Amino acid sequence: MGMIREVEPVKLFTGMLSAYPGAFAEAESALVQILGPVDLRSDLFAHEFTEYYRDEMGHPLVRLFVSFERLISPAEIARIKRLTNEVEARMAADGAWPVVRPMNLDPGYIGPAKLILASTKNYSHRIHIHEGIYGEVTLLYARGRWKELEWTYPDYRTAAYHDFFSKVRDRLVEQHREARHA
Repeated sequence: MGMIREVEPVKLFTGMLSAYPGAFAEAESALVQILGPVDLRSDLFAHEFTEYYRDEMGHPLVRLFVSFERLISPAEIARIKRLTNEVEARMAADGAWPVVRPMNLDPGYIGPAKLILASTKNYSHRIHIHEGIYGEVTLLYARGRWKELEWTYPDYRTAAYHDFFSKVRDRLVEQHREARHA
C-alpha cells in the first residue's frame, strides 16, 4: 500500500493576454488583491500564434506572465481559476475597453517537474479538478529543460516562455529550500 504524503506547495502564475497593454496593470492589480504580491514578471511577448481570440479581444495580442510570492497547494488551482474568470468578467463589464473581452487570464502552477494550466474546457488530455475546472499538464521539466507534449500550445513551446518558466521554477526551488531551513 502506498503511503499518503503531504503535498508539496507549488508556484502559482497567471498568463495575461490582451490587445491593450494598459489592461495589464488593471488585471495585475485585481490579481494582487486576491492572490497576494507578484514576485516575478515576464517581458511582454507578441502573441502571433492564433486568430482564435481576434473577434472578441482585438489585435495584435500581447502576453505577459506574473508569478506570485505565496506558494499554494495544487488543490487551490480550481478556486483560483474561478477567481480569475471573475476578474475577466469585471473587466469586460466595466466597458473601459472597446472589445467584448479585454483580458484573458490563464492561471497555472509550476512544480519541480511540471507546468499545469487550469481550464474550463474538457478535453481528452485534461482531468476534472473541481466544479467544472480541469487541469492540463502542459510542460514537463526533466534533465534541466522544459519538454513539450503533443497538446502543448504553440506559444508554450517557445524558448522565451521556457526561460521565464525556468525563473519561476528556480524561485520555487529556492522557496522550498528556505522553508526546509526555517
